[in-house]
Amino acid sequence: MALPFKKDLEKYKEIDEDEILNKLSEEELKQLESALEEIDPENALLPAGLRQKDQTAKADTGPFNRDKLLQYLEKEAMDYKDRDDFLPFTGERKGKVWIPKKKPIEIHQEEATTLDPELEEALSSATDTELHDLAAILGVSTLLTSTQSYDGTCTDGYNNVIKGEKVKPVFDEPPNPTNVEETLQRIKSNDSSLTEVNLNNIKNIPIPTLKDFAKAMERNAHVKKFSLAATRSNDPVAMAFSDMLRENKTLKSLNLESNFITGTGVQALVEALRDNDTLAEIKIDNQRQQLGTSTEMEIAKMLEQNTSIVKFGYHFTQQGPRSRAAAAITKNNDLVRRRRVERDV
Repeated sequence: MALPFKKDLEKYKEIDEDEILNKLSEEELKQLESALEEIDPENALLPAGLRQKDQTAKADTGPFNRDKLLQYLEKEAMDYKDRDDFLPFTGERKGKVWIPKKKPIEIHQEEATTLDPELEEALSSATDTELHDLAAILGVSTLLTSTQSYDGTCTDGYNNVIKGEKVKPVFDEPPNPTNVEETLQRIKSNDSSLTEVNLNNIKNIPIPTLKDFAKAMERNAHVKKFSLAATRSNDPVAMAFSDMLRENKTLKSLNLESNFITGTGVQALVEALRDNDTLAEIKIDNQRQQLGTSTEMEIAKMLEQNTSIVKFGYHFTQQGPRSRAAAAITKNNDLVRRRRVERDV
């Protein structure tokens, strides 16, 4: 049930406030502002300019003179007297000087273990094999290794000199022996004996040469695996290989890991893979910068549309694209298995 005073306010709902304000004169607007200030200056519903009186009607004192203003401020600063200290500082220090306490050095003295004369005689005459067997019986066999020897004598009376293990040297990987120019010419000539190209870790291949590889692969009908990981490939190279994926119908595996490809280059590869039904494996992980959520979503959508890719080398940073991509790869593997079963039948 509506209250009586609310019924009286119904007639003001259709009032146009702007029309009423436009009809007011300047004097009437000033009176309205004064009335609003007297109502409640702290009212948050009022504009900030109406919460206090207009103090901008004061007449100008004259033209602005910067030099006179600086002189006035300097004079005021010089005439201002500093506050007198009630207790002037004399350099005297009160209180005790803090001296950190020195922690006493604790000296642990190991107590000498004494055994029965019969046991000492038995241990002193035991061989290495017998000592190992005894350690296994006592449950401390894990403390002994094949590099420990008992033919030395320490100052504490125990015969447990440990020999240092030799450090096994770790050799650098040999350089990639692939002849870049020769391999490029073999791809262009469609050499039937060349089925795998490995350019991994060759960092001095010019970008135009890498793009020539992509162009030559468009018409090649024998290379099934192409790898150029860690070759400093960038977005132009990725775009060249995306054009290649639209034309090539033989390549099964492509490795572009550990390069400088950004989301733009990966996006081009993703668009090309939507129309490619031959490639079964592609690796694009470990680029210089992260691809971003939008690119990962495009990758997941592409994998859902593609029916041939069964291995996708990339670590997703977002849970949504990761789960969608995993489901798509599982679906593609199942499709490949069904096709193989149908061929066998």
